[in-house]
Amino acid sequence: MANLNPYLSFRDNAREAMEFYQGVLGGDLDINVFSEFPDMLQDPSEADLVMHAQLTTPDGLVLMASDTPSSMTYVAPQGFSVSLSGTSAETTRAVWDRLSDGATITMPLAPAPWGGLFGMLVDRFGTAWMLNGDPE
Repeated sequence: MANLNPYLSFRDNAREAMEFYQGVLGGDLDINVFSEFPDMLQDPSEADLVMHAQLTTPDGLVLMASDTPSSMTYVAPQGFSVSLSGTSAETTRAVWDRLSDGATITMPLAPAPWGGLFGMLVDRFGTAWMLNGDPE
């Protein structure tokens, strides 16, 4: 079975972001840094940057990320959102409350015309999120 997973890019705060997302979503977080792969390390000052991180939640959701080394061009994320849907209203509210800490709310979490709850925000790391909780 194939998987389609969001893979987020950061300049130098992937660890902080992924630890935040783990606090929001729960689950197991595995982090590998560039120093673990000497052939990939071009700048010794970047040894502790995240080469690959993977958060796997108890529900089977997978979110991945890495830092972009200074030798590569970094462009802040734009034109997409990470969408979390299919959760209960209670779970949607709980995730929203945690994720919105330091976020810019672009559409408050509220009842949606199609039922359930819907809201959009850009978190403190610049990642756009859409939350859609199923009607009860």
